[in-house]
Amino acid sequence: MFDLSTPRTRRKPSLTPMIDVVFLLLVFFMLAARFGLDTTLPLVVAGGGVAYDGPLRLVEVGAEALTLNGVAVTPEGLAARLAALTDGPDDMIVLRPAAATDLQRVVDVMGVLQAAGFARVVLVEAS
Repeated sequence: MFDLSTPRTRRKPSLTPMIDVVFLLLVFFMLAARFGLDTTLPLVVAGGGVAYDGPLRLVEVGAEALTLNGVAVTPEGLAARLAALTDGPDDMIVLRPAAATDLQRVVDVMGVLQAAGFARVVLVEAS
């Protein structure tokens, strides 16, 4: 019947199937990745040798609240309120995030300002 007295030599496991799976995963993630969708937000360094002129345009970004010159404003109404305080899109707008504000919230507000056409946004550190 069966001869169990003679030991068989053990075969080494083949790595070929594992390598195939790794390469398939690599190709899948390379094709599924979205490249080239990075956006840039132009910033002016505070001061920067440019004199500030015109009325105060201080946008304070909090974790929950958004204020323009100390008055609460919604992100949708921010552009309209700033348009009344500026002469053109090249006027400087000071953006100051609160200490506990997420970076994504600040970037969202900067996106609103950029979409409204404001080109000079100065980001200052919260005191």
